[in-house]
Amino acid sequence: MGEARGAAARAGVAAGLVLGAGACYCVYRLTRSRRAGPAAGTKGAASARHGSAPAGGLLPQVSGLSVLSSLAWGGPSSLQSDTDPRKSPSNLDAHHLQKLLHLLEFTDDPLIQEQALVTLSNCAAFSVNQDIIRNLDGLSVVGKMLSNSVPKVKEKALNALNNLSMNVKNQEEIKVYILQVCKEIELSPLNSDLQLAELRLLTNMSVTNDYHHMMTNAIPCFLHLLSEGNERTQIQVLKVLVNLSANPAMTRHLFSAQAQSLLSLFDNCINKEILLRALMFAANLNENMKNEEGIVTQDQYSEDSVFSLLCGHSTQYTKKLVCLLHHHDTEVKKQVAKIITQLRGDTKTRYSIKLQ
Repeated sequence: MGEARGAAARAGVAAGLVLGAGACYCVYRLTRSRRAGPAAGTKGAASARHGSAPAGGLLPQVSGLSVLSSLAWGGPSSLQSDTDPRKSPSNLDAHHLQKLLHLLEFTDDPLIQEQALVTLSNCAAFSVNQDIIRNLDGLSVVGKMLSNSVPKVKEKALNALNNLSMNVKNQEEIKVYILQVCKEIELSPLNSDLQLAELRLLTNMSVTNDYHHMMTNAIPCFLHLLSEGNERTQIQVLKVLVNLSANPAMTRHLFSAQAQSLLSLFDNCINKEILLRALMFAANLNENMKNEEGIVTQDQYSEDSVFSLLCGHSTQYTKKLVCLLHHHDTEVKKQVAKIITQLRGDTKTRYSIKLQ
């Protein structure tokens, strides 16, 4: 009986710590929204990037999960009497974050682990906290949660790492989890929130070319998900593939992969977000091939490889591109025209595209 009471008391203290930090965040968001209105989203930015992230930081370049995660608990009504309403996750003291990390490291309660990770994720939306968490060795504490047996805990850990990865120095430490995440994507339930969180982390980590080589072995898995996944999964996979295709060093690996169903994405009835990213993927590969002499020869790729489908002699692909010239969206037509121009001017592929 005494042990049960003690456990309940410890859980109450832990919940109070997590809720206190979370409540501060609610006040901050409410105050900010009244002053500035809705923040502009960053959706889609990473998929359109080319080259390294600018000096202004990674945030404008990264697409996917919003860096300001919603709280798992209530709003301002959950404020405790001893919480300072002027504090927000943007200016939490280091000792607050240290206590939160200590709690996460030494509790075995999945519910507390989830709450602590959500709070850390919210805190990590601010650059000052990203540095503090790294300096407190928090990246390894959060990273250990990727091996947790509870899917929801792993998902929340991935969300926290997503926000922490907006920082270049943090990426240098988070890279040690890339291979693990690549393997887990294949094992995770198809279209699950866990699988999407894993893909989002790879999206963030592929914004620059630095860690692309660590994702090479996962390319067949990405293309499999592209054919088997739902629209949410397809969009997230394409964000990763577009980032990889912008790196000339990845061209051979991408061209070699099998992708029999890839052509099905180049269709007028496909979701525009999916279609645009598929076109960007193709345009990037064409550009790389044009700029790299001797990078490809027709006979080194199988008939159902990405190269044969996009750069070989596929009359089906040609017809699809011509049809897409009549798409209702201006950006789609612009991307299609770019690809057709690339292919008609490329002597390696010897395309003969007749515009109807």
